[in-house]
Amino acid sequence: QVQLVESGGGLVQAGDSLRLSCAASGRTFSSYTVAWFRQAPGKERDFVAAVHWSGGSTDYADSVKGRFTISRDNAKNTVLLQMNSLKPEDTAVYYCAAERYGSMGRVRTRYAYWGQGTQVTVSS
Repeated sequence: QVQLVESGGGLVQAGDSLRLSCAASGRTFSSYTVAWFRQAPGKERDFVAAVHWSGGSTDYADSVKGRFTISRDNAKNTVLLQMNSLKPEDTAVYYCAAERYGSMGRVRTRYAYWGQGTQVTVSS
């Protein structure tokens, strides 16, 4: 089992950058595929990005491709989401999710473990 804690959210202006962090407990973090999802008010929780447990593959939603980068540091039990060129439509609560030895997927049900979320607000 793993526990996830997100941090790094905040209020920024359009065009700015933020880096979100997902810190995980447990000694087996390197065996977890990790994803970021986001949920804007009144909308579904949508896939943003994922990194395979092997570290060899990543996946991005079309809406963030080229602007966001997901990476992992297994020595620090951390997955980062670097967000550049932020837009007002990126405003949402961002959630970290994990699944042990999971294949990367864009569906929420693929991931058994979730953090509490961190708010990102981008003003125009």
